[in-house]
Amino acid sequence: MELVLLIICVFTVMFCMVARYMSRTVLTAPMIFIAFGVVLAQTGLIEEESAEKLLHLTAEIALVVLLFLDASQIDLRAIRKQHVWPERMLLIGLPLSVILGTLVAWPFLEGWPLVAVILVAAILAPTDAALGQAVVTNEAVPKRERRALTIESGLNDGMALPIILLFASLTAGYSGESSGESQNWLLFGVLQIVLGPAAGIFSGLVGGRILIWAQNRGYTSSTFEGVAALALAGASYLLATQIGGNGFIAAFTAGLAFGNVVKDRCKFIFEFTESEGQLLTWGAFLLVGMVLVPEAVSMLTPSMLIIIFMSLFVVRPAAIWLSLIGTDAPPLTRLFFGWFGPRGLATALFALLVVAQIGHEFAEPITAIAINAVWISALLHGLSAIPAAKRYADMVEKKLN
Repeated sequence: MELVLLIICVFTVMFCMVARYMSRTVLTAPMIFIAFGVVLAQTGLIEEESAEKLLHLTAEIALVVLLFLDASQIDLRAIRKQHVWPERMLLIGLPLSVILGTLVAWPFLEGWPLVAVILVAAILAPTDAALGQAVVTNEAVPKRERRALTIESGLNDGMALPIILLFASLTAGYSGESSGESQNWLLFGVLQIVLGPAAGIFSGLVGGRILIWAQNRGYTSSTFEGVAALALAGASYLLATQIGGNGFIAAFTAGLAFGNVVKDRCKFIFEFTESEGQLLTWGAFLLVGMVLVPEAVSMLTPSMLIIIFMSLFVVRPAAIWLSLIGTDAPPLTRLFFGWFGPRGLATALFALLVVAQIGHEFAEPITAIAINAVWISALLHGLSAIPAAKRYADMVEKKLN
């Protein structure tokens, strides 16, 4: 395992040396790290058991930290007052994605209970800004569009999580499996969704007020504030698990509460997202490619492929188009938003999160659908990000002139 870690470290150093150049090509960091993980899996150097343990640990840490940091950068007041596009995409588009995804997937998952089909649709609904970074950082694309996609991708994973947990609990009840946390699967799901946000809001509000108090008295500095923010994310997760709530929902709601209390007084949040957060994301993508993609590809069936392509090309575009009816978003912008909803880490990590809960009957196919959706989306959205963003920017400019 030490040799594999050495290879990964050397590869990461080499990638960082050409990262700026690569950002101008169609080869995105998630594509490269997933592909490198698949290559490593073929070498035979990896101990499968050790790799799986590392994946689950990295996945949980990544999900907790990224949920907290993404949520902490969202200004709720600004969304309510100014950002009607992301508000519509989140409050209308996300539920529509789950509903339409269920209708599309059900014919191809013959014999599956409705709750399990809804679970599949919910896992495929969240989007990932990391896979669309070439779009949201492209200054040729109007700022309003970039901001809308960033806000939506930052919030929709946290908003989809309660739906995923609820239907994972219902699926576990259908299959006769228990989560191990409660004998009553429905009560377990409700407690997860209710107590998780309670723990998160409490942690975020208290943590934010303590930070402001310490700053006002000169008791802390930006370096230590960063450590405190990460520790607060972990504390919210652990507090929720101690009282029977869901730690991931707690991390998300803690980030929302914390970010809206401290606002721009904790620069670490943005700095970490742009630096160490990138490394955490790359590592998670690499492990997904190394541990999950080879098996998922071997399980890929025509039915799964249809579900994935319908999710990418029909479900998301239709949901976003409908959600923006009545706004000032022109047809071209609706199509642009509909396509740039890449499925990334959230989809992969949510699938891993519910696997142990839902039982073997549904766990393997749901994981296979999710992981195949991630690498297919990474490929398609990665290849199309730069040319499509340029084309969209050119068309918008022509309409304005």
